[in-house]
Amino acid sequence: MFYGFIIAALVLSTVAQHFLGVVPPWGARVFLMPLVFLYGALSFSTGGMLFLAFLSGLIWDLLHAQWVEDTVELGVGWSVIVYALLGIIMSGLRPLFLRGRWEVHCLFSGIATSVLVLAEYLMISLRREPLRFEFNPEIWGRILGAGVVALVFSPFVFMSLGYVSRLMKHQHYRPEREGVSL
Repeated sequence: MFYGFIIAALVLSTVAQHFLGVVPPWGARVFLMPLVFLYGALSFSTGGMLFLAFLSGLIWDLLHAQWVEDTVELGVGWSVIVYALLGIIMSGLRPLFLRGRWEVHCLFSGIATSVLVLAEYLMISLRREPLRFEFNPEIWGRILGAGVVALVFSPFVFMSLGYVSRLMKHQHYRPEREGVSL
């Protein structure tokens, strides 16, 4: 039941983030959907996390696809891989999450959001002719600013989703090794 809630939260957070404006000093966007995905990566098994990565990456690509002169500048499917890699790293941090150490996950959420924006910028740059990478202060502001905004929002998103998971009596996935649980 909580898995269905997380999928609904992915969709709703995607809609909600489009109504939030940019953060003025940097021009950075507020990305809520990656935060919901990262909480899901902590809550579910690897298979569940990979399906959330596929869904999140597909949503991200469909919303950020850009058309330039009858060609797609930013294709669909590339960010599924980025989400899966970030989800695997977040899943690796699950033992800290189960011990109640949420600080690491909030910090990683900021880093992961910046990685997503950087990967999108690199993919756009690779598709444009002539090939050139410009890293001016405005671009760095958008990349790093999105991570800072995610860092600020992540405790609230994680606490809210944690509260809902407790209400739904969701048991977080706990891998067991040789009879010893984490």
